[in-house]
Amino acid sequence: MLQTLRVKNLAIVENIRVDFGKGLNVITGETGAGKSIVVGALGLVLGERADRGLIRSGETQCGVEAVFQLADSADVDAVLEDLGIEPCEDGVLVLRRIVAASGSGKVLVNDAPATVQALRRIGDLLVDMHGPHDHQSLLNPDFQRDLLDSFGHLWKLRAAYEDAHGAVRELEQRRAALEGDDGDTAEQIELLSYRVKEIAAAELTPETEAELEREHIRVANAQRILELAEGIRNALSEGEGSACDGASAAGNALDELAGLLDDAAPWRDEARAAAVQLRELSDSVEQATRDVEGDPERLQWLEDRLALVHKLKRKYGGSVAAVLETAERAQTRLDDLASRGERLAEIAKAQAAACGARDKTGLALRQAREKAAGALAEAITRELQDLGFPHGAFAVGLTPVEPQAGGMDAVEFGFAPNVGEAMRSLRAIASSGEISRVMLAVKAVLAAHDRIPVLVFDEIDANVGGETGNAVGEKLAAVAANHQVLCITHLPQVAVYGATHFEVSKHVQAGRTRTGIAALDAHAREEEIARMLGGRGPTRTSLQHARELLREGSG
Repeated sequence: MLQTLRVKNLAIVENIRVDFGKGLNVITGETGAGKSIVVGALGLVLGERADRGLIRSGETQCGVEAVFQLADSADVDAVLEDLGIEPCEDGVLVLRRIVAASGSGKVLVNDAPATVQALRRIGDLLVDMHGPHDHQSLLNPDFQRDLLDSFGHLWKLRAAYEDAHGAVRELEQRRAALEGDDGDTAEQIELLSYRVKEIAAAELTPETEAELEREHIRVANAQRILELAEGIRNALSEGEGSACDGASAAGNALDELAGLLDDAAPWRDEARAAAVQLRELSDSVEQATRDVEGDPERLQWLEDRLALVHKLKRKYGGSVAAVLETAERAQTRLDDLASRGERLAEIAKAQAAACGARDKTGLALRQAREKAAGALAEAITRELQDLGFPHGAFAVGLTPVEPQAGGMDAVEFGFAPNVGEAMRSLRAIASSGEISRVMLAVKAVLAAHDRIPVLVFDEIDANVGGETGNAVGEKLAAVAANHQVLCITHLPQVAVYGATHFEVSKHVQAGRTRTGIAALDAHAREEEIARMLGGRGPTRTSLQHARELLREGSG
């Protein structure tokens, strides 16, 4: 659920914090008070386009923060992992977005830098927003198909179809690559053969370059290495006054000292051990440098080999590993082309089998969808009849299409809001008020299936009133049994069904207009419902009516 929303310097909002509750949260207020700013702020932090003109006058930036408490963060955590962000801790997700007048901005997800695109990906999992000016997901054919499959519990069958379709697509790609459209087959074979031979002749291994470079350094600097080694051996053991001589002399003196001073015994042992270590070090240096030789011919060979490696890297990918991968791919492609006819025949046979399996699964999915479509249409029609469309009818149409990733059917929702009207595409006829109520009907039917935890309805009750308003409120409350719902409403018949009620108001302070939002207690809520009923200050009659409505809503 959306736990907290903080908004700063957005439009006429200076600084507000809203702590939402579970279930149905209703937001009311006089016209122009700024109710929709709350929805706009939420849209902003979920990745909608930023309008810098909404930054509060006199300020350089605005900001929104949303804190979600997720009962199950698995889906969100998967997206966070893909984005390189740590998963939610104890289900807490914090989204922040700052929009600056200068054009720069900042996006943070759980305090990690992110992008607006990341907000959109996360937002798609968390919040479904429905308002008169928002893009409506219900009008998207893919969304309609997903709703039908969700209602019919068809995801397992659809997954089987998608696997079968993916197998066909893979075979098509293999066939297209084998048939080739990038030149004559003989030319391809000649080019690929050259690549394979050129790389094979170099006799590369993943360690080749590093080994060559190490040996090149040794041969190119042979004289200096030998000079240093000789100097080290002289200092340690070979030269006059070497360290070994000094350690030996010290050992002799310590032998005599040990007879005179008990503490000197361990020193004598240490001196002897040091003499041994110095001798061993000198021997190690001699052994390691014994074979160092500045052979000009070997040096030239090494330089030629390194030049060849660098040449192949420039041609085939920038690293020895990439060069070897190029050779492997070229050999595979060469093998395909060499037995092109046989492989094409094999692929054609596999394609026929894969297409048959896909079509069989696709037809099974279509039959299941046809069965679910009638039930879904009937269920949504019943809901719509309670929402101000007593003679309305809803339809779910399926049209066969060429196999696609989501199936072999195009799904189209149809709607006839009034008696005597022909069923037409939902996209073609629905007004903003109608589409909001259709979405509410859909959500009431699918509430148990929808994984998105937060639903936002902005002015869903536009152009309705009276009993229809009561029905809208009842439906919102029913949906809120399985989701957190935020609803901006101007109807008291809807507002009384809220589990939590917020009032948005604006006032003038120090010559500036400010918007505030506050959760209402029982008494304040009665007064707000009374205002909504009467349009002015509460009266005894409007307060009594408000109490009656609140009793009905809470019942």
